[in-house]
Amino acid sequence: MASGGVSVASLWTEVNRCGQNGDFTRALKGLSKILQENKEDVTALHCKIVCHVQNGSFKEALNIMNIHSKVIGSAALFEKAYCEYRLNRVENALKTIENAPEQTDKLKELYGQVLYRLERYDECKAVYTDLIRNSQDEYEEERKTNLSAVMAAMSQWEKAPVEDLGLSETTYELCYNAACALIGQGQLTEAFDKLREAEELCRVSLSEDTDVTEEDIESELAVIHSQMAYVMQLQGRTDEALQLYNQVIKLKPSDVGLLAVTANNIITINKDQNVFDSKKKVKLTNAEGVEYKLAKKQLQAIEFNKALLAMYTNQADQCRKLSSSLQSQNPGHPRPVLIQVAQLCREKQHGKAIELLQQFSEQHTESATGIKLTMAQLYLVQGHVTKACDVLRSIEEFKHKPGVVSALVTLYSNEEDIDSAIDVFKQSIEHYQSSQPGSAAHLALVREAANFKLKYGRKKEAISDLEQLWKQNPKDVHTLAQLISAYSLVDTDKAKSLSKHLPSADAMSFKVDVDELENSHGATYVRKKAAKVAGENLPKEQGLEDVKKKRKKKKGKLPKNCDPKATPDAERWLPMRERSYYRGKKKGKKKEQIGKGTQGATAGASAELDASKTASSPPTSPRPGSASGSSTAATSNVVPPRQQKPAASGAVRKKAPQKKKKGGKGGW
Repeated sequence: MASGGVSVASLWTEVNRCGQNGDFTRALKGLSKILQENKEDVTALHCKIVCHVQNGSFKEALNIMNIHSKVIGSAALFEKAYCEYRLNRVENALKTIENAPEQTDKLKELYGQVLYRLERYDECKAVYTDLIRNSQDEYEEERKTNLSAVMAAMSQWEKAPVEDLGLSETTYELCYNAACALIGQGQLTEAFDKLREAEELCRVSLSEDTDVTEEDIESELAVIHSQMAYVMQLQGRTDEALQLYNQVIKLKPSDVGLLAVTANNIITINKDQNVFDSKKKVKLTNAEGVEYKLAKKQLQAIEFNKALLAMYTNQADQCRKLSSSLQSQNPGHPRPVLIQVAQLCREKQHGKAIELLQQFSEQHTESATGIKLTMAQLYLVQGHVTKACDVLRSIEEFKHKPGVVSALVTLYSNEEDIDSAIDVFKQSIEHYQSSQPGSAAHLALVREAANFKLKYGRKKEAISDLEQLWKQNPKDVHTLAQLISAYSLVDTDKAKSLSKHLPSADAMSFKVDVDELENSHGATYVRKKAAKVAGENLPKEQGLEDVKKKRKKKKGKLPKNCDPKATPDAERWLPMRERSYYRGKKKGKKKEQIGKGTQGATAGASAELDASKTASSPPTSPRPGSASGSSTAATSNVVPPRQQKPAASGAVRKKAPQKKKKGGKGGW
């Protein structure tokens, strides 16, 4: 027993020394030897659990607690809840903490983390506020950072107003969280400036550590840069945002959540363009552990974009599969249904799309507004205007809005259904009469209704509207004139009595200097006043009449080579070829054709070999009507008749093919 006691004591000494040095693997060996001596040693079991937690072996630690739960009891409740939290068994961790007999500060810290993961931000805020108020230690800055993260999440995901909790933005984490809260409130310019400040604080704080490299600094700044790119994207600076997103992707940060969000935002910028790049980026959103790093709304947005990308890449089956899965996970959300409808419309199945929208709007009336607007659009695409109007009038939330009223009146007018258009005005005016009487929207609708009725000749129906407008503003002369015009068809006496309220002609006349108005720069016509001449007012002599000055006729210009003495050609207006003296163009002399004919033949050689062209050779046959001897010289210049010459006896020669010369008449 003594030797055993000494052995156990030395083992504990070894375990303590290893724990202080951070060598938890070696400490586990010593604890195993201690537990061999006493399997129910609570301290040894607790230390073994802590060593496994420090090594990241959360499953092993949890197994030890489950096996020895009776022995350990509540001694390791914090470690159990922490292992469940790290193993993403958040609900189990919450139960463990809530069932703890005593809420220690450690459990409260973990409780705040669990509530944040479960997105129960109001409770989480209360926990951290209590911890900051009732504790003073070296972890105060971390608690403030966590509290600012809760406020940022409430601003972004729940659109809650940002409260001023007096958190000083002395660190880049606090500054970053403040920027995220501003983004949730839509204050993009202020958020971008705050992110610049966080970037500067991060560089300064990390550069003070000599062990931190430039790559480590850039990796830490990746979160800030990705958020800056998001702000740029919201501001419409998509090119700058895309460049910054790609820089973050190239760094290959270890945070899978950051990579997934950045890749998703690149996909949203690409839309239906650059789909091959989007298909590469979508793989980053499928990394292991992403679902534990992002909020539910972030994961939902990523899944929506996957379905849209499948639609843009013509993967119809994949699109339907993803959208159906999203609809089962979010039965009341309209976006999965809209994605399915968009896919059906791409396939020209508008009827099925409308049926799907109708079914969803009947099952989920609370989120049917956007669905019904889409239905109306599809009906208009198909040319069913009346059905589209019926759908618009069934939207209780929007049917009295000025934009919807204007659309309905326009559609009914195009269908020449004036009664329905007037009924739309009537219902909307009654709605505003009961809810907002005398408001600008109410009076505007009354005015438009009156003008519409007058336009389509419904003056009797317009009287009530005009009377209401005139009572609101008795000084409105235009409305009074319209009212008198309408009453003139119904009650002339009433029209006469109302006409007394019209201002007199003197009251309506304006003091205008006509001459000054005509001479102004904006006048289209200015009357020129003739200058007064001395003696202008003298009486004219009798018998003299005013002589009007006649405009001198300018002499026409003659051609340069024109002889005014010569008689002009009577046929000068006719084209040259139609004139009587036209003889056509003169033909030029035939030029010797060089290089034409058969290969190797020359014009000179063929002439020498042609016996018919030599003076000494006698004609091969007598010419009709010719005399022998003396008549040869007389007829040498006469063109012979066109007939083929027989070949000379005893000689074989080739002759070039005879071609008709362009422009000639009957030449060889």
